[in-house]
Amino acid sequence: MAEQAARRGGAGPGPRESTAFLRDPRIRAIIYQVLVLGGVILLAVYLVSNTMTNLEQRSIRTGFGFLQSEAGFYIGETTLVNYAASDSYGRAFLVGISNTLRVALIGIVLATILGTIAGVARLSSNWLIAKLASIYVEVMRNVPLLLQLFFWYGLISAALPASRDAVAILPGTYLSRSGLQYPAPIAHWIHPWMLLSILVALGACYAYYRWAKQKQAQTGVEPRLFLPFVGFLLGFPVIVWLIGGAPMAVDMPELGAFRLVGGAAMSPEFLALLLGLTFYTAGFIAEIVRAGILAVPWGQTEAASSLGLKRSFVLRLVLLPQALRIIIPPTTSQFLNLTKNSSLAVAIGYPDLVSVGNTTLNQTGQAIECISIMMACYLFFSLSISFFMNWYNKNIALVER
Repeated sequence: MAEQAARRGGAGPGPRESTAFLRDPRIRAIIYQVLVLGGVILLAVYLVSNTMTNLEQRSIRTGFGFLQSEAGFYIGETTLVNYAASDSYGRAFLVGISNTLRVALIGIVLATILGTIAGVARLSSNWLIAKLASIYVEVMRNVPLLLQLFFWYGLISAALPASRDAVAILPGTYLSRSGLQYPAPIAHWIHPWMLLSILVALGACYAYYRWAKQKQAQTGVEPRLFLPFVGFLLGFPVIVWLIGGAPMAVDMPELGAFRLVGGAAMSPEFLALLLGLTFYTAGFIAEIVRAGILAVPWGQTEAASSLGLKRSFVLRLVLLPQALRIIIPPTTSQFLNLTKNSSLAVAIGYPDLVSVGNTTLNQTGQAIECISIMMACYLFFSLSISFFMNWYNKNIALVER
């Protein structure tokens, strides 16, 4: 018996022992992931190989060399990037990217402000204000964005006067069917340094904010934030402006023979797109803000009110700081939606990334490359916004003790 047991023990592991590692959930998870990854790679290789074969059979050019070729088409909106028809397709894409970023960033800021105001207004004790805010939210959320873009574009085209009869809404600022024209400083070498100083000022504001929060945690006294922030944001650019000789030259719009000339302008397409994206997205942000405030326990409001705080102080110091952890994640999704919805600009003739990409695609016939560029750009925009908002959410999250 002992010899048989010894022989069985020296014969190596039994069937159960040889497959024991397959019963480990961690090992099975790794195996499944390797198999899925391998399948995805094989599928990608097949699709790429099949696509290249079909393109070669049809004698269709491939590659991104066309980006260096002359574009040969005009782009009406070149506010941030200088462009002429003789420039390359690559520069044309750069104009489209800058136009998309321009409307998306301005729209995010305006939609956040308007949505926050509308969300708080829905909770107002004033019946009229609450009902007006509710009507605004319901209308904006239930009318398709494309129809809203057509509405704003039609309103600007039909309701506003011609350029020669432009309405002066501010000194040197005119509104007409041609868009919004306003004074603009004449280019000077110090202006890029002033923009850089604004970035430095934002960094200084963030550093001061962190210091203020640490000071408050140590002493219980909250240092002032508003005046130092204003000092940083105004002081740094003003100092740089003075160092550069304090240039004061401004290009003012003037009425010419047939239209306004001079200054800077926002086209009617840009205004319609910006208004549509802002009002539409603000309706969703308003509901997010309202839900976030209502999610804060009612006892917090009662406790703050019992201390004699005004309603505005209760909202700013008690409710909103606690509601932000609920508000920010869904608001991030709305920022992403606004950026991607800007692609509807092609419907009203605004030359955004999609519009420029479609024109390039039609002229070159290189659909895969053009669509890949557009997809990569929107993916980069979305990931950048998500990264920033996740970082911000992490930094303002309440730390439980």
